[in-house]
Formats: sequence, C-alpha cells, structure tokens
Amino acid sequence: MAELLVRQLLAGRDFAQRDGAAASMQNFVYLLGDREAGECLVVDPAWDVQGILDVAAAEGLRVVGALVTHYHPDHVGGSIFGLEVEGLPTLMARCPCPVHVHRAEAEGVRVVTGLSKSDLVEHDSGDRVEVGGLSIELLHTPGHTPGSQCFRVKATERESGGALVAGDTLFLQGCGRVDLPGGNVDEMYATLTQRLSSLPGDTMLLPGHAYGGERATMAHVRQTNPTLRIESLERFRARMGG
Repeated sequence: MAELLVRQLLAGRDFAQRDGAAASMQNFVYLLGDREAGECLVVDPAWDVQGILDVAAAEGLRVVGALVTHYHPDHVGGSIFGLEVEGLPTLMARCPCPVHVHRAEAEGVRVVTGLSKSDLVEHDSGDRVEVGGLSIELLHTPGHTPGSQCFRVKATERESGGALVAGDTLFLQGCGRVDLPGGNVDEMYATLTQRLSSLPGDTMLLPGHAYGGERATMAHVRQTNPTLRIESLERFRARMGG
C-alpha cells in the first residue's frame, strides 16, 4: 500500500537558507511521494534545486518528475525583478525527469525557462500523474495565469478531502494577482467560486507562498479569507483590478 508523503518546504528556511531574495518571496516547494516506493514528484522547484533534492534524499525519496503550477520565474526559474532564479533547467541537468504542465501554460514555461517542447508533458484538467502507488489529480484553475493548475492529493480514493497544492491560485489570505500578463479577473472569480467550490471542507490548502500562513483547511479558509467572501463578480473586479 502507498505511504503518502506531502512535504512542504519554505524558501529561506528549508532550502535556499542563504538567499535573502528567496526568503523574502516566501515561496513554497512541495514533495509529493510514496515512501514505500521511494519516489516523489517535486512541485515548482526553484531558487535552490540542489537543496530541494537534498531534502528529498534525506527523506529516502528519488525525484521522478516535476509538477508546475504556473510559469512565473519564482516557481520555475528564470528572470524576475533583476534576479536570475534557478529552476527547471537545473533540475533537468541534475535529475532528468518529465515536467508536467497544463497545456495552456506550456508555451509560457518554455519561454521563461528555455526548456524544449519534448521536456514537457502537457495535460488537461482532470488528468492524473502517478508516483509510486499514488495518483495525483490535476485541476485547471485559470485566473492568475491561463494555465494555472492545482494538484489534489489523497492517500486513498475513499479519503474525503486530502490536500490541495494550490500554487498562486489561492492563499490562506487572498488569491493570486490578476493584473500580470495572462491574468484574468473573471476567470479567477470563476475558479474561486465554481472550480474550487466543491472541495470538501476538510481539504488541506497548501499554498504557493506563505501569505497569511502555511496551511489550513478549506473550511477555515472559506471563513477567514476575505477574497472568498466577495459576493459578486462586479465587487471582485473592483477589489482585484486586472
């Protein structure tokens, strides 16, 4: 039987400890794996790839693939704010593996990272990626970018909520910006009020940044996140811009 591991790594604390820029960005990276099989997938490897691989090795896990929530350089590597961020190209050089992206995000990932089309596995919403005995569901959640996706992880199909690795779609306080290239305020509203609305309240939200905290149940987030309490698209547009 698969033994689920969901390891949340914070930049500046668990990896990239000497990188002030990484610490200030408060990025989370995740290891999703099967301890019994000794394999894991890494979500959004950036800033300190070797440090992330070292954590996986310390857990007794081999990285066999990467999952991408969206193409912004602080999540996949590239240039941002005058910085060169290490990311997917370094991972591919040290640990060649499939990189799983939503098909609407593939071009952005290639442009930002320089990876080739053959490096990427393009997916649609509802697809699953296997690691050991675990099956991870990919959910298309556009708004922050056209191909933003979240990853739903459950130890068994009979488990109620499991965990949702949400990237920059949803934080404990707030949601991803919609005023950057590719952002869409209407799509973000639909993602928050429709695409993610059916998730059980005991689903554990695991965000892409430590904005407002590290983790909480969806029931708690729905009660405390002001972005989820906006009652109409018009008010959401006024608050978010974009």
